[in-house]
Amino acid sequence: MQSLSDLLKHEKKRIAFVPTMGFLHKGHLSLMKEGLRHADYLVLSIFVNPAQFGPGEDLESYPRNFKKDADLVEKEGVNVIFAPDAKDIYPEHFQTYITLNDLPHHLCGISRPNHFRGVATIVTKLFNIVKPHTAIFGQKDFQQLAVIKQMVSDLNLDIEIIGAPIIREDDGLAMSSRNVYLSVDERQSALSLFKALNNSQKLLKSGETDASKIINEAVKLINSYKKTLIDYIAVCDPETLTDIKKIEKPVLMALAVKIGKTRLIDNMILN
Repeated sequence: MQSLSDLLKHEKKRIAFVPTMGFLHKGHLSLMKEGLRHADYLVLSIFVNPAQFGPGEDLESYPRNFKKDADLVEKEGVNVIFAPDAKDIYPEHFQTYITLNDLPHHLCGISRPNHFRGVATIVTKLFNIVKPHTAIFGQKDFQQLAVIKQMVSDLNLDIEIIGAPIIREDDGLAMSSRNVYLSVDERQSALSLFKALNNSQKLLKSGETDASKIINEAVKLINSYKKTLIDYIAVCDPETLTDIKKIEKPVLMALAVKIGKTRLIDNMILN
């Protein structure tokens, strides 16, 4: 992969990179389309990263279907799929990790304490292997995008990071590889996340600027659905991810909810 990238750069080709954990859907396809708008050559990685899963999380059961993924991206203009084995990415005696001091300690990082260390490490390794000019990430994982942008800035990595909009199903559910876990009833309960975000936007437009009141209404709405267990609902600064008490400028509302055994995330900029 590194040799190929060196050759492409020697030929003055611009490389775009879309890192994924596979089991691709339309959200991933939108990232590929965005990548092709910014480069001549598109690399897609498929790697279920063990370093970002905590104890008891769904590493072993995470959905995988490499053949289906490969057939799908062949039609999307992807030039290369980079799909390494875990033993090649994390060989015996591996001991170097990337950590950030602040951004990982909000939102998802509170209940998943080592998650963003794993994310920052694998993304750095993939950047060093693929050597892209630009990399595209989805805004559904807003905290992940913030962590990667900060890391790229802090480490002076010569890579343009692009955040692509959330892609939703027709009923508003944010597309996720984990949606496949949901039963029919759970699928209906999952709609509570997007409904809560939309309701929060309406409350803000009607003049409610107290973040705690907006959050409380979101809690009530989500709890009115079956099999929902809220991990967090936060209204925060989009750059620092610190909590906001009174809304006086655009803010990020982010939430994580377990629907049955499936943990889903979603977010919206409230303005």
